[in-house]
Amino acid sequence: LLREGRITRRMLTKVSAAAVIACAGVAEAFAPSSLPSLRSSPANSRAAISSLSMEDPRTKATDTNYGLQKNKAGNVWVPQRARPRRNRKNEGIRSMTRENEVKPSNLIYPLFFHTKDENEPIPSMPGCERHTFDSVLKEVGEAVAEGVSNVILFPKVPDELKTNSADECYNDEGMVPEMISRIKDKYGGQVNVWTDVALDPYSDQGHDGMVSSDKRGDGGMGRIMNDETVDQLCRQVVAQAKAGADVVAPSDMMDGRIGAVRDALDYNGFTDVSCVAYTAKYASAFYGPFRDALDSAPRESSNAPPNKKTYQMDPANSREALIECALDAAEGADMLMVKPGMPYLDIIKLLKDNSNLPISAYHVSGEYAMMKAAVERGWLDEEQAVLEALLCFKRAGADAILTYYAKDAARWMNK
Repeated sequence: LLREGRITRRMLTKVSAAAVIACAGVAEAFAPSSLPSLRSSPANSRAAISSLSMEDPRTKATDTNYGLQKNKAGNVWVPQRARPRRNRKNEGIRSMTRENEVKPSNLIYPLFFHTKDENEPIPSMPGCERHTFDSVLKEVGEAVAEGVSNVILFPKVPDELKTNSADECYNDEGMVPEMISRIKDKYGGQVNVWTDVALDPYSDQGHDGMVSSDKRGDGGMGRIMNDETVDQLCRQVVAQAKAGADVVAPSDMMDGRIGAVRDALDYNGFTDVSCVAYTAKYASAFYGPFRDALDSAPRESSNAPPNKKTYQMDPANSREALIECALDAAEGADMLMVKPGMPYLDIIKLLKDNSNLPISAYHVSGEYAMMKAAVERGWLDEEQAVLEALLCFKRAGADAILTYYAKDAARWMNK
């Protein structure tokens, strides 16, 4: 082919000039032509290569030094009809073709609160505090002003009220019912109040469920009693609904609790109260700062297991999330949640692809703390990094995002 003096453009783009020269030693294997021998001299070789014309069925354009063509005006041209960059060329086009967008209305704002008279900073979560009741009202108002219409409450319960049975969780005059009532009295329908449903804030064992007194559990410790815990959770959601909760969110991971909670609400006349299931809540190392905030870690001195692996999911598993998804949907969940968020984007997408229910993601305390630490060291632009992280949740399939950045992110979005 070389000796015939012509070579197609497709062949030349796959073979470098050096390779052509190297192949000259086998040129006799091809039919003879008038092309000067590539072996005659380096100068002759370069001249022969430069004389090779390029054929393109569309243009018959001349090569540049790099195998590219020239257009009608004589400028270098890559003959590619489809150019994805055309849809990125300016903000007007980019915004028109953008596939996902996060808005303040997609965010859920978590608030820690306690019974003390002053706010307390949470060292492992810079920017977050344990709020007084009045401070919670102020935070809710500021969030609503930025377009955040959903908040979730996490109480720091006094130690003297904690027991293994966590009876304080359904006290009609307890912290959470009082806070719900005050928020609804002040802001009414401007905000949906979510509640966490689990026993750990009220437990002297530091677990989401009641702990047995025997040694038949994992590692020779006590067991987390499933059905007895669910019974308490039903009492808890009814107390919260009576106070005005719009959404209850069982985070305990007990088997069967979604159906039981739904039935308890419906039986007591609260058919309009939504139930968001923590469907895929993993036994993650990213919860540490949250447990600092509420003092809800498993107690070393108790009969309880040292971790929550007997009820929260194994981080190694993904298909197991589909089992939880099917159960929660069948039991009446209105929305499914994945926790943690960023390390589990694949699980968010898995649930999105396999359920018609809305999906929420929890941007957990450990993720928040890592971003804050990087920002404090000047390693990240906080605004840009946070908004990108939230967009990743949305792109993976999250319809709602629970994040400690909710108020700040909403403010950045509104600029």
